[in-house]
Amino acid sequence: MTRDELEIAVEWARLEGWNPGLHDADVFWQTDPDGFLALERDGEMIGSGSTVSYDGEFGFMGFFIIRADLRNEGLGRDLWIARRDKLLSRLKPQAAIGMDGVFSMQPFYAKGGFKFSHRNLRMQTTGQYLDYDKSCVLPFSEKDFSDIEQFDRRCFGFARNRFLRSWLLMPESTTFIYRRSTEFLGFGTIRRCHSGWKIGPLFAKSPEVANQLFRALNTVAVGEPVFLDTPEVNENAIELASQHKMTECFGCARMYYGSPPNLAYNEIYGVTTFELG
Repeated sequence: MTRDELEIAVEWARLEGWNPGLHDADVFWQTDPDGFLALERDGEMIGSGSTVSYDGEFGFMGFFIIRADLRNEGLGRDLWIARRDKLLSRLKPQAAIGMDGVFSMQPFYAKGGFKFSHRNLRMQTTGQYLDYDKSCVLPFSEKDFSDIEQFDRRCFGFARNRFLRSWLLMPESTTFIYRRSTEFLGFGTIRRCHSGWKIGPLFAKSPEVANQLFRALNTVAVGEPVFLDTPEVNENAIELASQHKMTECFGCARMYYGSPPNLAYNEIYGVTTFELG
């Protein structure tokens, strides 16, 4: 896929109701410019999919879309298999692949060797100003990156420094960290999307830390829709959404090809992105 074709894929994702971030494409491309495949007919893109490799240690598939007027012709099956096999060729032996797929497609993905792990539920509310502990919740700065990277690795399972730096510094986004004395206890990012704002990631050592970060991030989007993709396996994440009267509006099944990574699910309150993990 070319860089311009990635913009087409993002627009298709918007039309599907997935609500990508306004600047996601820039970050995704910087992460792995070889990680995006286009299905073409007569020189025109008719299908898309991401096949991103994190330094060969782990892969993630997303953006799987066939142009609406050409569905049910078997094109999706061919593209999906080609994507899976292409990504496997770019990974180290025994490396796993993750994906967040819409619920209705689970049987299809299972036929391709992916196994269900859990559901990630998209929750929605309206941003408002909420008091938070400004002595511990602080704006992100460059000096925090080492702590963020270590925390992120526990929750994502693999190093993704190139992605992470771009994500934290993308335009129209804000990142807060939680630090008590010298102890780093979590961080969260909120970014502008085609509709409202999405929080992700939201990683925290405890429910109280997650709540304080959530409250701070809400102040960025007062009066606008705010979304949080919560892993159902973390009961405290679901409780956080309930506490703030969020309602479920979408969801995906997290599935893995190969052995799933051992993640600190009790620290994952908000998934970073359904497209790249």
